[in-house]
Amino acid sequence: MGNASSMLTQYDIEEVQGHCHKLFSQHEIVSLYQRFCQLDRNAKGFISADEFLSVPEFAMNPLSQRLLKMVDGLNFKDFVAFLSAFSAKASVQQKIQLIFKVYDSDGNGKVSFNDILEVLRDLSGSFISDDQREQVLTQLLKEAGYSRDSYLMLDDFIKVFSILFYIYYSYSVFYQFMFFSLQFNLKGW
Repeated sequence: MGNASSMLTQYDIEEVQGHCHKLFSQHEIVSLYQRFCQLDRNAKGFISADEFLSVPEFAMNPLSQRLLKMVDGLNFKDFVAFLSAFSAKASVQQKIQLIFKVYDSDGNGKVSFNDILEVLRDLSGSFISDDQREQVLTQLLKEAGYSRDSYLMLDDFIKVFSILFYIYYSYSVFYQFMFFSLQFNLKGW
């Protein structure tokens, strides 16, 4: 599995389906395998960061550098598991777990105030100032019972961001939800 010259067996497909919590049909897994083989230009059985950057939608994503840390060297099974968070069938919890990993850039299982600010900078660019980002984030954390000095574990992160995710999810593309939240006056919530 993962070599362009090999074929997926029924066993492989079912194994991958189980690995991604059955969020993809067998037909979708075969299609993903074909795409994986196209990206794996040297038929190594895994996709490098450079190969991921050949996907225009990925390269244009403001969080692409953070995502590259997560996807560099993925084999097919892990490639499908990574993509499963983007599936319409994925739960909000699964999507937030992936977002948490994007924010937790050092992989220590905690997200700090500065980790969140860095992502906000990536998402909003020069649209808002650093002071505005800090004010919004400080207010959001305060309303959720945390401070600038707090380190958010996954459960804390879910508590802080789940309401924003629900609001955003109904309006736009998955990864831009933080940008949308900055447009609200959080003091009124």
